[in-house]
Amino acid sequence: MSKPVILTGIRANNDLHLGNYFGALLPIISLAKEKAGDYQINLFVPDLHSFTTPIDHDQLYQGIMSSLKTFVAAGLPIDSSDVYIYRQSYIPAHSELTWILDCFTGMGEMQRMTQFKDKSNDLGADRISVGLFNYPVLMAADILLYGAKYVPVGEDQSQHLEFTRDIAERMNNQFGNIFQLPEPVKLQHALVGKDQGLRIKDLQDPTKKMSKSEASGKGAIFLNEDPAEARKKILSATTDSLGHITYDKQNQPGIANLLELLALVSGRELSEVISTYEGQSQYGPLKQELATKVSDLLESFQEKRMNVDENKLLSKLSQSEELMNLQAQETLFKVQQAVGLRK
Repeated sequence: MSKPVILTGIRANNDLHLGNYFGALLPIISLAKEKAGDYQINLFVPDLHSFTTPIDHDQLYQGIMSSLKTFVAAGLPIDSSDVYIYRQSYIPAHSELTWILDCFTGMGEMQRMTQFKDKSNDLGADRISVGLFNYPVLMAADILLYGAKYVPVGEDQSQHLEFTRDIAERMNNQFGNIFQLPEPVKLQHALVGKDQGLRIKDLQDPTKKMSKSEASGKGAIFLNEDPAEARKKILSATTDSLGHITYDKQNQPGIANLLELLALVSGRELSEVISTYEGQSQYGPLKQELATKVSDLLESFQEKRMNVDENKLLSKLSQSEELMNLQAQETLFKVQQAVGLRK
């Protein structure tokens, strides 16, 4: 395995909505297809990360498998010899390296992490776990075990990637060259693109991005949703009372969101969709076309997901996890030697 590594995570649950689908899932799959051959593509399920905040543990394992099927249904090339899919918890080196890195990480570094601050604000004081506080160290282990050069992350994870570089440099300065550093954030964006697709907005509040946590449940459309229910959500989406269609995110955010979403689900250029509808005085035809396209997409996707060969998926997982264990253990052993745990 001498090729440079691109590493990214696959969500450990199956509640992906259209925003996730177009903004994260499809770009990951495109990256795997385009870069396989020149790179080793590591697509892992961060299942240990999944309960840094409260979840239903009875559903976790099934959620992991459902999520993997979702990626395969969306076109993940699991037949490629350069693509590896594996579960984080099946590679024990992730946990041990995290502990070692913990002992070289300062409390102040973790307290400055924006994600920790943001997520802590959403939880009561008694629900903030050490795991949530410690999350960036485990993420650093995920990256450094495989010498990943590129790690496609959103803006909210860029601070964690910089921490990964900092802790790797710290260890290298003290113990010698044991870690390969990932590229700086600026170069990461140069390879994979800073914008991982349009940020689809909430159907009920188009000033916010689509989210699974929206209280009414009417603002997001999920990949496993009944197409008929999705149609209803589109038809009841918030627009405005201006009575004309213009692509104006500032003054007509609801209409702009529907136009962008229609371009994505129909595979057309946004400019083409805008020219079709701009100037019309009725919003109904736009909503009707979008509702039909979304319904068709969900029906097709859900059929593909039902037909995923689970035995083939499990075989790929087993093969990948065996190889990733070897690769991760090689890095961990170097670290164990460096810190005095091994000869």
